[in-house]
Amino acid sequence: MPCALCGDIVPADVARCPACGAWARRRDFRAVGVAVFMLLGFHAFLALGAGISLLRMEHPLRTATQDGYDPASTRHSLVPFADLFVICAVLAGVTGVMFVSWLWRAYTQSPGPHRHRRGWVVLGWIVPVANLWVPPRLLYDVWVTTGRYRMSQRHVAGGLITAWWLSVLLTLLLSRSFARGGADSLADARLTVHVGVAAAALQSLAATLAMTVVYQVTRLQISRPD
Repeated sequence: MPCALCGDIVPADVARCPACGAWARRRDFRAVGVAVFMLLGFHAFLALGAGISLLRMEHPLRTATQDGYDPASTRHSLVPFADLFVICAVLAGVTGVMFVSWLWRAYTQSPGPHRHRRGWVVLGWIVPVANLWVPPRLLYDVWVTTGRYRMSQRHVAGGLITAWWLSVLLTLLLSRSFARGGADSLADARLTVHVGVAAAALQSLAATLAMTVVYQVTRLQISRPD
């Protein structure tokens, strides 16, 4: 395969370009894939921990009565979880930048055909309306063309990517609802906690599904002959 720096041909069994000494593209691609995979794993673990902690708050609220309910104490208990969701959002932003970098490389090395040009790997996340459907289509094209899947395998890949994307969108909606949730009444507090648990569970699910996609695509592209 050609060297990404000087264009010289790099043998498949050589880690560095014999002409300029640069690392072969697939080594770099694997490093980016591992970095994204680890960041997604940490994100899934953090979100799962937040969901479990919120579940521990749910039991006292379920057995509480309106007369004995303390709104101030409940709001104070929910503040750390709101901060944790902010931390998750920042981590998701960092992971998203790495994910787009990984997807750019995966798109470049996938044989195609693609329904969108390479520029949409970046634009697809920032252009309004288009960012609701372009990213999963790009990821699907990269995956199934890299693996040269049969129709049944394409359906499995499409189902997994659809589940991932729906989890991402629902996570965004529920996280915002949790941030705006109140604890003025016992019913409001219960609803806020339930929304927070659902948001944390979907965050963990989305990160786990993304880990699966990153692993599969990276593995296929590393093992694919030139």
